[in-house]
Amino acid sequence: MSLYVDIRKKLGDFTLETKFEVQDGVTGILGASGCGKSMTLRCIAGIMKPDEGHIELNGKVLFDSSMKINVRPQDRHVGLLFQNYALFPNMTVQQNLMAGLMACEKNKNTASQKIREILEKFELNGLERHKPSELSGGQQQRVALARIFLSSPDILMLDEPFSALDGYLRWNLEQELLDVLKDFAGPTLFVSHSRDEVYRICDRVCVMDHGISSPVIPVKQLFEAPESRAAALLSGCKNFARAKVTKAASAEQPGNVYVPDWGETLSYTGMSSGEIHYIGVRSHYIHPVTEQEAAAHPENTFPCHMEKVIDDVFSTVLMVRPEHAESSEKSRKQHFDKIRVEITKEFWQEFCEKEHPQDTVWLHVNPADVMVLK
Repeated sequence: MSLYVDIRKKLGDFTLETKFEVQDGVTGILGASGCGKSMTLRCIAGIMKPDEGHIELNGKVLFDSSMKINVRPQDRHVGLLFQNYALFPNMTVQQNLMAGLMACEKNKNTASQKIREILEKFELNGLERHKPSELSGGQQQRVALARIFLSSPDILMLDEPFSALDGYLRWNLEQELLDVLKDFAGPTLFVSHSRDEVYRICDRVCVMDHGISSPVIPVKQLFEAPESRAAALLSGCKNFARAKVTKAASAEQPGNVYVPDWGETLSYTGMSSGEIHYIGVRSHYIHPVTEQEAAAHPENTFPCHMEKVIDDVFSTVLMVRPEHAESSEKSRKQHFDKIRVEITKEFWQEFCEKEHPQDTVWLHVNPADVMVLK
């Protein structure tokens, strides 16, 4: 089974231009709030009509502007789980499920049997006469999912299903959802702004930035080798600076990239395609080193002024400014001239006992950890 989407939709000053293809398994759509994730799902479901483009599910055209095809939502066999679950507040659990089933099952006896089976499958026995307001967040989500499964959808789409829940409940529901997804044979789209959720739940991911989608890639590639600054930012990278490649890397030799915001030329090993405008380095890949270590290994090692030492819950965070950084208004506004270093408390304590840093600290980053980005 597969889904192909290539659509454009303008809404006020916002323009959605998304193009991707997904197969079976769970594909994440990752992006910040307002980037067009939910709009994409609504266009696939038929709730919103794109201005132009093509949507195809398992060989069936759901929308095509050139052929004037726009299949009704109820005929698309698409299961969409809304953020608020969209249960009918004045109906009981059983009535909610029946409402979802009667569109495709007209025989009431058969429908009742299917509802009994789905109640057991989703562990909802005993809640048949409860209304949504009498259910917990987890129970409401299971009812909404059960209603979707009763309609036998060809694709399952989940629109930030944990956004309204606290951390503890979110984790428990995530585990329950993973069990449910194991029993679904078709493709699943999982919309989220949480990189952690996408990493744990999804096989592949499509990054969206200001309405523009990137190609679908394996989730681990997003974290190990993102191609753009937007993708690296969504994957959790916190250190960025403007950059210009002075020597391209090859399979045999590392490359060099000049970073004016840090006043340094760094070596890197990652292969890149397209024009490079930034570098990114993850906070926990930057390491304080002693002056002796800096002298012995000068590559990608440079001095920084320490501005803050922050005692975080499970780590120590250093906020530093490279000593040779070029000062500019853009650099300051974008925080390109600042570097965040995240290390264990134990490491920092031992480092301070040995080195006694005052205003300056030497930092080192391995060439393999320097990401060159579009």
